[in-house]
Amino acid sequence: MPLKVIITADFDHMSEVAARIVIDDVKKTLADKETYILGLATGNSPTGLYKHLAKAANTGVFDPSHIESINLDEYIGLPGENAQQRALHRESYSFFMIQELFGLMKRKFKEVNVPWGTLIDQAKLETELKAYPDDWVEQGVDKGKAIVINPDAESEYLRWIRREILDAYGEKIKRTGGIDLHIIGVGGRGHVAFHESGIPFERNEMLLVRLDDNTVANAVADGHFPSKAESPLYAISMGAELVYQARTVVLLANGSRKAESVAASLLNDPSPLIPISYGQILSKNGGTMIYVIDKAAGEYVMDNVDEIRLRGIEIEDVSNKGASRRVADLKFYRDPETCLIG
Repeated sequence: MPLKVIITADFDHMSEVAARIVIDDVKKTLADKETYILGLATGNSPTGLYKHLAKAANTGVFDPSHIESINLDEYIGLPGENAQQRALHRESYSFFMIQELFGLMKRKFKEVNVPWGTLIDQAKLETELKAYPDDWVEQGVDKGKAIVINPDAESEYLRWIRREILDAYGEKIKRTGGIDLHIIGVGGRGHVAFHESGIPFERNEMLLVRLDDNTVANAVADGHFPSKAESPLYAISMGAELVYQARTVVLLANGSRKAESVAASLLNDPSPLIPISYGQILSKNGGTMIYVIDKAAGEYVMDNVDEIRLRGIEIEDVSNKGASRRVADLKFYRDPETCLIG
């Protein structure tokens, strides 16, 4: 199927348009099967969409008890004496999902899943990495690096992380039959989740990532953590190869900081240097890839619209409709019954 880009007016309009896509797919899919598998992301980009999803669930547009969610990533090294405390830390992605979606719904999802990073003891992980340097290799060309643990690692703890934290999460997704639709954001360098620039696509379905020093320093400077000693230094993340195995991927991007990487992912052939460019592979393999971006994030897309269309990518600019127009007016998502915009 062709890769499609929808240019919207602003964050609110982007959220409305994306919500319509997700809700329509949920309704259509649940008409044919019992459980819908929904992939979720954290970060600012999907927060508006999540409010629309919660409202739709609470007003009976779809039944959330038939939805199982799969999240992209989670920190390792959050403050807390045990896994439960770490999972409920205010900066954990588990807690983010409670705040932004799960806690807003009157009826809950059938099951929720967040990568099991909080089960890992960061101090022990660092000790084992130092003690067994031959058990792992580092991948990536940017500051954030993937740590690939050998399946036959000498360290029992590192083997456990690979087997029970990384591989087991990917295997659970496969047992569900795969993700029906995955909502993702995009990092400023074109990365998805913690799949940083330069980490290879192949054989990296689940990643153990060492965070770059700037990421850690910025988290402290922004007040998320009191010091580096109390900050996560690692994360568990789905890799691009696994993210883009979903039947549909909806990528959200707003703001000028995302404009260059969004355009580069469409103007160039797929490359690990721009992880979101993997969406082209999904499209070529028959999946559905949809970018929903605001005008600021789409600036360079519109500057290169003819070249991008020559690559077989469809672009629809609905930004002139703006937030004042009903989402139901969009030509390919008409459904007044489920429209959330009054």
